[in-house]
Amino acid sequence: MRLLITGISGFIGSHLADYISFNIQNVELYGLVRPRTSLQNLSRVADKIKFLEGDLKDLTSILHVLSEVRPDRIFHLAGQNAIGASWNLPAETLSVNILGTVNLLEALRELRFNPRTIIAGAGEAYGLAFSDELPMKETLLFRPLNPFGISKAAQDMLGFQYFKSYGLKIIRARLFSAIGPRQPEYYFASNLAKQVAEIEKKKKEPILYCGNLENKRDYTDIRDLVKALWLISEKGEEGEAYNLGSGQAWFGNEILKILLGMTRAKIVLETEEKRLRPADPPILLADNSRLVKLTGWKPQINIKQSLLDLLNYWRERV
Repeated sequence: MRLLITGISGFIGSHLADYISFNIQNVELYGLVRPRTSLQNLSRVADKIKFLEGDLKDLTSILHVLSEVRPDRIFHLAGQNAIGASWNLPAETLSVNILGTVNLLEALRELRFNPRTIIAGAGEAYGLAFSDELPMKETLLFRPLNPFGISKAAQDMLGFQYFKSYGLKIIRARLFSAIGPRQPEYYFASNLAKQVAEIEKKKKEPILYCGNLENKRDYTDIRDLVKALWLISEKGEEGEAYNLGSGQAWFGNEILKILLGMTRAKIVLETEEKRLRPADPPILLADNSRLVKLTGWKPQINIKQSLLDLLNYWRERV
């Protein structure tokens, strides 16, 4: 089986490549990367991957890649995934995430290829939910509160539309917050962990800057999350959507407290205005019952272990 992962060098893509390389037999793994992309995240498995350069914003480029690979399955993970940056770069976020997805689906249609395609959406597409709508089921109305969430809602709907209109074998995965080693510093927990590591090594003053700590997010260890991604690619029903989350939400201040309990450094907390966003969903909490019923999946790595692994990742790098 020939597998193509877009965004293979990123946080989720590299962990998915790890999982497939070490656990799945009889596959040829291909990765779509942009020119001059760092492959540092793939150091353990790079020799098992065939890399192809391409740009999802360029239809001709994607046609060339798909023609060469002729994949049996695609994991579409590439995109602009920084929520904070989406406020400053809304047009770029929408362009990369929506146009990139349209080009991929149009290329499949033009080439008359129909591999099973998993589109990685996000819990942020749900956005604002009321108390009687929690935990969030796949039937919940989208009310995204940031440009990133809007782009993910559009990706999701494009997947549904191309399934209904053209019969493409699309499964929509709605990923809630992932956590673990290799997470970029623009993510909430990773930024906190990096700051702690820098303070420990006296590379910054002992002040930890933070934003809103009152929001609740559903965290899943990235190594559990990619296993769920693989399972829905195997067992998911085409045209359907699946929430990928732990089913447990944590306040930002709870995440911070756990991290501070892992260090002996004396740290002062300070709220930084630039870290506060114009709007934030108060809570994102997945109802993962559809996923669990289909696959039997349950998260194995607890939040404390995820945060410790993330902190140790930064301790080795700062």
